[in-house]
Amino acid sequence: MVKHVPEDIAKKPAKQGVQTSNREPNEIGASTPYDFDSKNLTAYGGLLPVATMLERLKFQELVEETVTVKRLTRSMQPYQFVLGMVLACYVGFSRLNHLRFLEREPMLTGILKVLRLPLQCTFWRFLASLHLTVAGQLLKVQQAMRNRVWEAAHVQLTAVTLDTDTTVHTVFGHQMGARKGYNPKNRGKKSYQPILTFLAETREYIGGELLKGDRPTGKQIAQHLSGVFAGLPPGVQTVYARADSGFYCWAAVQAYEGKGCLFVISVRKTPRLLDELKAARWTGSPRTDADGQCEFRYQPEGWGKAYRFVALRYVKTPKAAEPGQPEQYQLFDTPEYSYRVFVTNMDAPIDALVGFYRQRATSENLIKEANNDAGLAAHPSRRWAMNCVHFQIAMLAYNLNCWLMLFHREENITVSELPHTTLATTRLRFLFLAAKIWRHAGRAGVSYSDHYAEQGIFRRLMDRVRSITFTGTALSPVLATAIRN
Repeated sequence: MVKHVPEDIAKKPAKQGVQTSNREPNEIGASTPYDFDSKNLTAYGGLLPVATMLERLKFQELVEETVTVKRLTRSMQPYQFVLGMVLACYVGFSRLNHLRFLEREPMLTGILKVLRLPLQCTFWRFLASLHLTVAGQLLKVQQAMRNRVWEAAHVQLTAVTLDTDTTVHTVFGHQMGARKGYNPKNRGKKSYQPILTFLAETREYIGGELLKGDRPTGKQIAQHLSGVFAGLPPGVQTVYARADSGFYCWAAVQAYEGKGCLFVISVRKTPRLLDELKAARWTGSPRTDADGQCEFRYQPEGWGKAYRFVALRYVKTPKAAEPGQPEQYQLFDTPEYSYRVFVTNMDAPIDALVGFYRQRATSENLIKEANNDAGLAAHPSRRWAMNCVHFQIAMLAYNLNCWLMLFHREENITVSELPHTTLATTRLRFLFLAAKIWRHAGRAGVSYSDHYAEQGIFRRLMDRVRSITFTGTALSPVLATAIRN
């Protein structure tokens, strides 16, 4: 005889919540139906933290106070044109004709507070109406924004390192200012040679300009360095600098020493310098990869005084040259040896100076990031002024990523541990987010997928940028721990 007790015959309760969802995969194939009926869907949901940061830091007021625009615009305000081009570069559309792909993008038009973007020819006419001085004004905007970001992100660096370098932008049209000069990848082609300076600690772009295709002169180098020093945050007390042999001149040394800067510059080959190297007292170099090292006092021709020169020597071995590889002009050869020489006003040991200079290679990666990801090399016009203004717009888009990374950092992190996420990686992780923009009861909102893997990081970033507040003219830090040297 079988006994049935209540607990055996009672109906089990159904699973509640997430467990009741269908666990079968979504089968997508050739016969899957589709439509275009959904509204306000965006692929750039990650622009929300960018827009929040710019609004909290009063970017609009800064642009309207600094940038002079004489053209009367009807479709949008001048600030909206500038911000539209900056955000287009930030999301990856660096050319003006690419703006047609963002004409009705809900996130971008929502940030600009318009129903649709103007035609690309309207952007082109606006950019053509800007005077050459606007490029310098946009650089001042970035300098002011950097001061505000450092204040709000609790960055208190008292010592910074400046990495200055040039790059080559080959042009294939009839652009104004293009010259035939140093161009190892496209020999004989016209090019521009922009000059840029980055902060090694935060990877920010601090100063630069578009130059013609000739090698920068000593006067141009001195003017550039003067602008860079003027753009440093007020809390910086000690400045280190690194530069390659393109900046080996008396004007650069004077500019560095005039601001009390400690510098290391790679040296170009001259007959007098070779005589000094042959007459120098060489020793072994166990702490470097060289076969020998030396140092001596030397005053190049035209310089005001003698400086400390340090050199590494490498024994030459027979080796076939690799085709297509440009010669590194930091190294120069003699029949027996290859030399690497630096001029400096620092007292550190030779191996420490060489190791310090080698870290300058990071700036080359930053320039590559600006060229490929921020659209620095996408010169929109034949006109010189337009290209100069677009240069600063592209670098402003590059700096947006660096500033977000400062708000994005972990607490209790040191300068050496501060990571740098490239703009390309940032787009994949935090920018290209599918979202739906909804509107209810007179207000708009953004909904993201519940499967987004970086929800915690995204929420933390939004909380931080939303908590940025002005106390008078000062900003309250949104992170408890400051970054110090």
